[in-house]
Amino acid sequence: MAAPASGPPGANVIAFPGIRPLQVGFDRIELQRILDLYGRMVAAGQWRDYAMDFGRDAANFSAFRRAAERPQARIEKRPALRGKQGMWTLFGEAGQVLKRGHELAGVLVPLERRLLKVVED
Repeated sequence: MAAPASGPPGANVIAFPGIRPLQVGFDRIELQRILDLYGRMVAAGQWRDYAMDFGRDAANFSAFRRAAERPQARIEKRPALRGKQGMWTLFGEAGQVLKRGHELAGVLVPLERRLLKVVED
């Protein structure tokens, strides 16, 4: 004999699967911050081109010294990692992870440090 189900009849609730967006993108403030850094790096002569890729799981901004090379830096936004190690990742030219974090500003610090110059009195 089967054990009776606990609770009122028809209480078997099935959760509706969450609807994921078809692609991940940057919001206006994030894109403004990234493009501001890109403009300063172009003015400093370090970058010349960029590319953006919007996929189902992540959005990427890649900056190039020359268009025919690998990206010198790649900024990735992966919302699935929001609760774990942070949704922002900065990758170097060889694909190594330079910085991870929950805030974009903190992840961009290594790139902004390249723009600092020592000024003599």
